[in-house]
Amino acid sequence: MNHDVIVLGAGLAGLAAARDLAAGGADVLVVEARDRVGGRVEQTELPDGRLVQLGGEVVGRAHTAYLALAEELGLTLIPSYVAEPGAMVRATAEGVSAGEPPHWFAPGDDAGHRRVTAAFTALAQTVDPDDPWSHPDADALDRISVADWLRSEGASPSVARLWEIGQLALASGSYERTSLLSALRKHAAVPGSGHGDGDHYDYEDWEGLRVAEGSATVALRMAAGLGDRIRLGAPVESLAVRPGGCSVGLKGGEKLTARAVVSALPVGPLRSVAVSGVSGERLASLHRQRQACAAKFAAAYDKPFWRDLGLNGLSECEGVLGSTWPQNEGILSALVPPERYGVMLGMPAQRIEHELLGDIVRLYGEQAHQPAGTYLRMWGTDPWTQGYVTQWTPGDVMAVGPSHGRHEPPFYVCGSDQWVAGYMEGAVRTGRAAAKEALSRG
Repeated sequence: MNHDVIVLGAGLAGLAAARDLAAGGADVLVVEARDRVGGRVEQTELPDGRLVQLGGEVVGRAHTAYLALAEELGLTLIPSYVAEPGAMVRATAEGVSAGEPPHWFAPGDDAGHRRVTAAFTALAQTVDPDDPWSHPDADALDRISVADWLRSEGASPSVARLWEIGQLALASGSYERTSLLSALRKHAAVPGSGHGDGDHYDYEDWEGLRVAEGSATVALRMAAGLGDRIRLGAPVESLAVRPGGCSVGLKGGEKLTARAVVSALPVGPLRSVAVSGVSGERLASLHRQRQACAAKFAAAYDKPFWRDLGLNGLSECEGVLGSTWPQNEGILSALVPPERYGVMLGMPAQRIEHELLGDIVRLYGEQAHQPAGTYLRMWGTDPWTQGYVTQWTPGDVMAVGPSHGRHEPPFYVCGSDQWVAGYMEGAVRTGRAAAKEALSRG
């Protein structure tokens, strides 16, 4: 064998797995298709020294695997945009408003919102995030969408709209096409305090922290420690798994061998790899998973001018952008949700920046049309990501089944797709767990 373990992919999951494998004494090689490490975390530096995060940025108090890794790497965790003063903005076709309640709410909607939220959080407490399939009503909960459940609970159209705009702000896919069981499982994995109201998505728990040195620095420091154990520009085309050894075929025909393989590839690109020696059930589970086709847009400004308006830079929108938030001093991040990704793809290339900035102008004024720089990452059509977070449509949780996230030694699986909730947490958590499992088997 050339190596003890070959890790496919040098994103957070692959790097976390490789780091722990190497620390455990394994001869490990990481193969990465891109010419850089990090996957969906990357950053660039402005002339004035500010870092712009082009990928994942924030974690929360419940994301313990990521927090522990950052500490091990000597990085500093500080409050994220949740510490920003000012009000959040919501923009819809009929208007823009700051603060609460949303401008489309009528009398009684606020109480209705609290009622269905309480019902949702109570139902989530009955779901085991590690084994949602054991729930006595798992089939029924998976067949219904969150939007259909809201209507069945008597939520008004205005309340359902608030849930939908919040969901698309996260670029996870519409609640009209999201399994209720998957949403309950996600909440059960990272239960939110809801600022005392039991909200179904608490920003402090989910997104309250960031790495001061830049989130991509987590990947860069792991890569520096691995050194020449990482091979860039090496797309994987085939994988043969055998008890006596595994073979990895690279584009161009080169074959690498190892006693075990850890796949840290997103589920989309993994479908393009010819895999043999893995059970049909496990492959069917992996291939059934899907990712939301989303994009990230960042705009850097000389100063955070939205503060002058009493705003904190956080928004939920019904334009092409689904949300904005301040990632650093004067730098706004934004997401394009799946339902609007096609709209962006239809824009003339020379118009994309202008039209995306137009959404920010509607939120914060004409100064938004004067950025020092803009950056767009189209994850949905990037061949090495083919999406953003896992998107669970009705029926998917039961179809993927308990094989989700499980290993078939000497084939191990990790990545953000393989955990329930939290993009960067899922990558780190499953990467380290895969390494631990592989090391335990020698």
